[in-house]
Amino acid sequence: MTAPFNIPDLINGGWNSLDFAPFREGIEIAKIMEGEPALAVLRYQPGATVPAHRHPAPETVLVLEGSQTDDNGHYPTGTLIVNTAGSSHNVWSTDGCVVLVQWAKPIEFAGKE
Repeated sequence: MTAPFNIPDLINGGWNSLDFAPFREGIEIAKIMEGEPALAVLRYQPGATVPAHRHPAPETVLVLEGSQTDDNGHYPTGTLIVNTAGSSHNVWSTDGCVVLVQWAKPIEFAGKE
């Protein structure tokens, strides 16, 4: 069993102390907890996108900085987004953003990327 841990002041830039690695084109990831569920911080560069995908299980996203947009709306800093099981969408960030995301199962892409 591993010990509990914390990330001080996450919502006010504490995420800057995390180690980011390439994830997708224009998006970096700082893995906080791997497995199912998984927890990570994603940093989107301006114009970064995630193509159409489906959520086989719930996913929650908290916008820590900037704004994120999907087929359902536009989400500024402080917005909590809940993508329910079975939902699908495209995601993008026009100006860039940082989000905390927890997913119960990996997303499924609609087709070839």
